[in-house]
Amino acid sequence: MSKKSDDTAAAPARAIVKRGSGVVDQKIYDSVLKAVMSQRLRPGTKLTEASLCELFAVSRTIVRKAIQRLAHDHILELRPNRGAIIAQPTPQETREIFAARRAIEAAIVPLAVEHATRTQISRLRQIVKEEHASFHSGDHAKWIRLGGEFHILLSESAGNPVLTRFLRELVSRCSLIIALYQAPNKTACPNDEHEELINAIATGDAKQAVRLMNQHLIDIERALLLSDDEHEVNLADILDIA
Repeated sequence: MSKKSDDTAAAPARAIVKRGSGVVDQKIYDSVLKAVMSQRLRPGTKLTEASLCELFAVSRTIVRKAIQRLAHDHILELRPNRGAIIAQPTPQETREIFAARRAIEAAIVPLAVEHATRTQISRLRQIVKEEHASFHSGDHAKWIRLGGEFHILLSESAGNPVLTRFLRELVSRCSLIIALYQAPNKTACPNDEHEELINAIATGDAKQAVRLMNQHLIDIERALLLSDDEHEVNLADILDIA
């Protein structure tokens, strides 16, 4: 489609886009991410540029920018002849991601036992409390986010920025997989396992801490319910565009 036709389609919102296209782009990004993390947008759901343009009253240029960002963060997949769909990791890809994560965190945990400060240990315990609160309040998206933050902070306490950088991408992809595929009757990241892990690190028991981390990640993976089903949805009912 030509630039002229793009601009014509977005004429009602022209002034808004000119004043703050980055704000609008972020709003689209946040709305899609929130819907995915709360399991309202399921794996394989197709998102069309036209529908997002209409819902957010913006040009295709703004929508494409948001879509590219979502694809970069593995929230969307861009497929030939299909456009953008909600990421749909295969069972094999999921296994590979979790295998990589177990290897990385097995290297991180002994370093955390050696280097974690009292302040960092306290912060880990605080995150666990926040996890409990978000879980019991029913804030599923926040609960998943805090679970990821726990592992990132633990990695930062190990004092190896390279390992933390690798882990960040893996945690991001795992958080998405958990949001998409967590079985309704299972807890993907039990808070008591985090507490046991903190205790092992705080007491300097590296062997126990590594064992607990490995079992913890295995339990997360086992709590997933993978499916190849695709879903037709009404985006206007799902995305918070108010």
